[in-house]
Order: sequence, then structure tokens, then C-alpha cells
Amino acid sequence: MTGSDTELTARLTTLTIFGLRSGQIRWGLAQMGTSGPKLEKVPGLLFYKMLGSGQGRSFSLKPNFRRYGLLCTWETEAAADFFLLHSPYMQAYQQHTDELWTVKLLPYQQHGQWDGKEPFAPVLSEKYSQGPIAVLTRASVNWWRLPAFSRFGVRTSKSLDAAEGLYCSIGLGELPFVRQATFSVWESVEAMKAFAYKDPQHQEVMRRTRAENWYSEELFARFRPISSTGTWDGQDPLQEVLPKIAYS
Repeated sequence: MTGSDTELTARLTTLTIFGLRSGQIRWGLAQMGTSGPKLEKVPGLLFYKMLGSGQGRSFSLKPNFRRYGLLCTWETEAAADFFLLHSPYMQAYQQHTDELWTVKLLPYQQHGQWDGKEPFAPVLSEKYSQGPIAVLTRASVNWWRLPAFSRFGVRTSKSLDAAEGLYCSIGLGELPFVRQATFSVWESVEAMKAFAYKDPQHQEVMRRTRAENWYSEELFARFRPISSTGTWDGQDPLQEVLPKIAYS
């Protein structure tokens, strides 16, 4: 990222995807229950979510016990870099993973709340319309709407496999089935909109979401990706479009 922390005009956000080594599943599951007190003490960390993942590009009925995500927002970029480079928390993950990928993001649009908060405010003041775009959708699903959400969520996930202009996508969640999120990065706003507003499966989900009151809380955010490092499924999915920064 260019410029000093004083020039930061939007809430710096990072997402790290961890790929656990074989034999480390029990350790990874334990971190979901024990990470909170450690992360609460990290200087400059304003908001965080430790997230499990599913198999596939979005919502999945099958968990992936070898992949996890850590979403954070930061007071300064210096605080984020110190955590990523030097914290005991990240060093522990480096010892238990065979790959790790981090993307830095600046939010430019946010609607809704996450646990009653607006974690990505403030957003960029200038309009962003050129280059890659990252999208985060997150919802708490009403229990009585779980069957419909599960059925249509799986269909939408499969339709992402054929989406044009999609660099990467993953389904993440705080609780299986109930508190779900999807993170995706697209080559352009146009590519993202082409899927969101033209794909019939996605359109049906959007219609039913409103008509049948699926969610008790939801959030939608768009970001400008500014750097990425590491690997996800053996490569950096944004290596051709973002600056490469080595954290070692």
C-alpha cells in the first residue's frame, strides 16, 4: 500500500486464508474456540472474525476442516503488518499450515451490519470503478429458513464454477449453516454485476431472500484489493493484478 498511515482514508481490512497441513485438523478446530482472547489483545485490531470454510466456492453443506479464514480490520497499516509479520498468533499458524494467503483491502461500499456493527467504516471517499473488486456477503440465517437457504445456497455455489471474470471465491462461516459469508474477487465491477444480476440461480436467491425473510442480519461490502501475498491452492490468485508483498 502506498502512502503513510495518516493518509489512510478507509478502514484497512485483511483476509488471511490458512491451509492446514495434513494431521493438523484437531489443532485447527481448537483455534476456533481459543483464538478470541489472543486476538483481543492485538494492538490496533478493531474487528476480527475467525471463520471456518466449506468445500466449494460459496455456501456448502460439507465443511473443509483444513481451511480457515481470519478477517480483520485495523486502526493502521503498521499494526496490520506487525501482526502479519511478527505476532505469535501468525507464527503458530505458519508452523501448522502448508500454505497461507493474505489480501489487503480498502472498503468503498458497505450495507448492513455484522453483530450489530459496521466493521468496514469509514469507506473510501472517492469512487472506485477500475480494476479488480472484492465482495463480501454475510448473513445470519433464520433457523426456520435453513432448508430453503441450504437448497438454493448449494445451487448458487455451483453456478460460481462457471462465472466469467472470477479470480477466487470461498464460503466462510462462524457457525455451520447459520452464520455464513462468501468472499470473492472479480476482475471488474462489470464481471461481478454480470453474475449477480444475470445468473438465474443468484437472482432466485435474491428474490427469495426478501420475499421469505431468510436473514435476521446481513451485510454486503465491496472492496478495492491493494496487495496480496502467499498462496491459495498452490498459487496467488491475484498475482497478475496486484503488487506482490513478501511476508517472511
